[in-house]
Amino acid sequence: MTEPVEVLDCRGQRCPLPVIALARRLPDLPVGAVLRVLADDPAAAVDIPAWCRMRDQDFLAAHPDAYDVRRAT
Repeated sequence: MTEPVEVLDCRGQRCPLPVIALARRLPDLPVGAVLRVLADDPAAAVDIPAWCRMRDQDFLAAHPDAYDVRRAT
């Protein structure tokens, strides 16, 4: 597994703010880079993988209150 190049701290934010922050930050990273999103909103466990599927990005892993996303395009 590739280590994250950046951590985006969205703890304390409620849906849909963590996904909006992910959508804004990921395009600034190079293709292949991994972004770890810290999010403690229970909806993030569903919202972040769903966003990755809809946007053709790679959802890599879920950790306690953290999600790894690789920029695929």
